[in-house]
Amino acid sequence: MMDSPRHPFLHGLSKHRGAPPTVVVIFGASGDLTARKLIPAVYNLAHDNLLPADFHLVGFGRKAIPDDEFRGLAAGAIREFSRRELDAGVWERVAARTTYVAGGYDERAAFDRLAAHIAAIERGLGRDLQCLFYISTPPSVFAPILTHLGASGLAARHVHGPLHSKVVIEKPFGRDLVSARGLNRVIGSVFEERQVYRIDHYLGKETVQDLLVQRFANAIFEPLWNRNYIDSVQITVAEDAGVAGRGGYYEQSGALRDMIQNHTMQLLALTAMEPPGSLDPEAIRDEKVKVLNAIQPLGTGPDGDVARAQYAAGMIGGGPVRGYLEEEGIEAGSATETYAALRLSINNWRWQGVPFYLRSGKRLARRVSEIAVNFRRPPGTLFAGETARFDLSGNTLSFQLQPDEGLSMILNTKVPGLETRTQPVKMSFRYATTFGSNTAEAYERLVLDAIVGDGTLFIRGDEAEASWRLYTPVLDAWAGAGRAGMDTYSAGSWGPLGAEALLARHSHVWRQP
Repeated sequence: MMDSPRHPFLHGLSKHRGAPPTVVVIFGASGDLTARKLIPAVYNLAHDNLLPADFHLVGFGRKAIPDDEFRGLAAGAIREFSRRELDAGVWERVAARTTYVAGGYDERAAFDRLAAHIAAIERGLGRDLQCLFYISTPPSVFAPILTHLGASGLAARHVHGPLHSKVVIEKPFGRDLVSARGLNRVIGSVFEERQVYRIDHYLGKETVQDLLVQRFANAIFEPLWNRNYIDSVQITVAEDAGVAGRGGYYEQSGALRDMIQNHTMQLLALTAMEPPGSLDPEAIRDEKVKVLNAIQPLGTGPDGDVARAQYAAGMIGGGPVRGYLEEEGIEAGSATETYAALRLSINNWRWQGVPFYLRSGKRLARRVSEIAVNFRRPPGTLFAGETARFDLSGNTLSFQLQPDEGLSMILNTKVPGLETRTQPVKMSFRYATTFGSNTAEAYERLVLDAIVGDGTLFIRGDEAEASWRLYTPVLDAWAGAGRAGMDTYSAGSWGPLGAEALLARHSHVWRQP
């Protein structure tokens, strides 16, 4: 069969990128993430001829599912969630090597069956396989799965060779510093750090990766990327959706744990880190850890660095929506924040005195994620004083992660005409416009990187702990205060007044993305 045509966005990417023969085992194979993201990612990698020549997929879950039924479920997930329509020829090649093993996550015998199943695949091929274990389960069973991978010998397969086992761990990586350290200890007792891939799907987004290219491949930006020229940085991760159907989960999470401690902090680290010495994954992750450790502790008092709130009833998409406390599964008098905003200070030479503002929330005005770098205004200007003629804005470079990936720059320009007048304009680049809309999704890049052993876009254990070290005192303070200090905001707005006050102290305002 001829190779499937590849998307032009993949031009220059070698077919297998050195991918060794691999079996991917998905724990939580019947779960939502597997259906929505992992199975479609595997399918699209196959479509672009990026999977290893010898590739096998094994689902693992508590529910007993025959192989044929699991393949049917996977095909259904591709039809519903893949960015491409199901190509029967492509899927048949993957389905022929897709199987399922049933067992409990705390059942040692189930892992022995899994080991025997993998050994049988290898005997049929007449060669060894790399094992990539993808843990896509509730965090309550992370530790049992890791422990049994060690006890069964699966974690130590070929540990000193090129086919050593790997493990991908989904978020949340702990609930606080103590639990994150505990999970790291469990991981460290079974796997070496080079075998571990803590996933944050935001790092797989094209614009996030492009941030490094814009900073370090364009001479016009990096000389200005410091406190002398940058006034402030705003990072926004906004959702217009509520918690429908997930109230029980969200009550145990909240905005700080769900979005800021992981996704948003990764965006900050890439924006603020020093230039790495190379593109080696450890060089990049070393610089991320350095900048995370340089962030100063957050004040939680009335004039502190944090604000939290819950959404009240309001209007979304032209229709009324109920408030958080009226949502199904939400406890009466809940103190779980649906919005959090913070002002961070980085104590190093590059960023001293430059505030980093972070915010994330549900039921906001629209769904958008962006990084906005706001440059200082000129110390003096020819165009001051006559505000009617000279409409001037500060220069802003913004990276938009969703819904439309790209970047834009706000500049001031002369309005055409005989009179000298100025007006801000936006220069924009969109990935979909330049490269087409059907570009690879984040999980495709991350699954492939894990297979080939590139840890650049994954979180190292000390990174996770550095972030929790910053936020655990905030979570403890909020837990102790209950609802005291909890603000509210109308659904469909951009958040509470308390978040505006965080910026007003420095004469800043939130931008509307």
